[in-house]
Amino acid sequence: MQQAIEVIRGDVGRPKAVSFVNPKGGVHKTTATVLAAATLGSVRGGGVLAWDDNELRGTLGLRAGTARHARTIKHLIHDLTAVETAINQGHGITEVLENYLRHSSDGSFDVLAGDEDPRVARHLDPDTVRRLMTLLTRAYDIVCVDTGNNVESPNWKTVIEQTDRMVITTLPREDSAFTADWMLDLLEEDGYGDLVADGVTILSCPSPIPSPLLDELVDHFSHRTRAVAVIPYDPALESGSTISFSGIAEQTRRAWLDASAALVQGWGQ
Repeated sequence: MQQAIEVIRGDVGRPKAVSFVNPKGGVHKTTATVLAAATLGSVRGGGVLAWDDNELRGTLGLRAGTARHARTIKHLIHDLTAVETAINQGHGITEVLENYLRHSSDGSFDVLAGDEDPRVARHLDPDTVRRLMTLLTRAYDIVCVDTGNNVESPNWKTVIEQTDRMVITTLPREDSAFTADWMLDLLEEDGYGDLVADGVTILSCPSPIPSPLLDELVDHFSHRTRAVAVIPYDPALESGSTISFSGIAEQTRRAWLDASAALVQGWGQ
């Protein structure tokens, strides 16, 4: 455990963007984004943001905890030019962004919440996504992006283009793993073979009963991505409500320490 902590605390070099991906719903993308951000932020002492980039009613803002205000990505997009101007004029970036971001329940990371209005998606064109990523990585060492499910959307493709490391989330189930595999094939065809090979696969167990497919999928994804981490079942995550990092089981925290160490491994070298 101490070795994982030391790896997580290491220098990451320039700011990094991490995308959590799988076009299938219900594969713990949001849960993984929250718990990775919480682990990284807790161990590193801050400098981590979780961005809910789901195009249709993402729940990261709800699951991450405290909402000091109701502002979401919609408000940041609306004010984006004014925000960029204020920062370029010398206003502190943290102070300016404070009006649009929320804090996690334990304060270990910040959150850019998604919006319930599906019309916001039409404003997430490639130029806007790039501007948002530039802004957020100026303010944070690590930006964790909870992506949507449409791999053909300009938003999804632009986030992948801006990604430094990819986290593939799946369950030890055939349908979830098949969709992840199909997505990796598509990314390789589009020229992202290096990003795929450098990825980290998170296999989250949705039940206390071990899946007969778990070992097979660990072996399979270890040949497709750089690392594979298995997250045990935790009843504290079943309700779908706010995730409290301090409220999850010790073995879950240890698993996320190992997963997060794999996530940042090799940066800053």
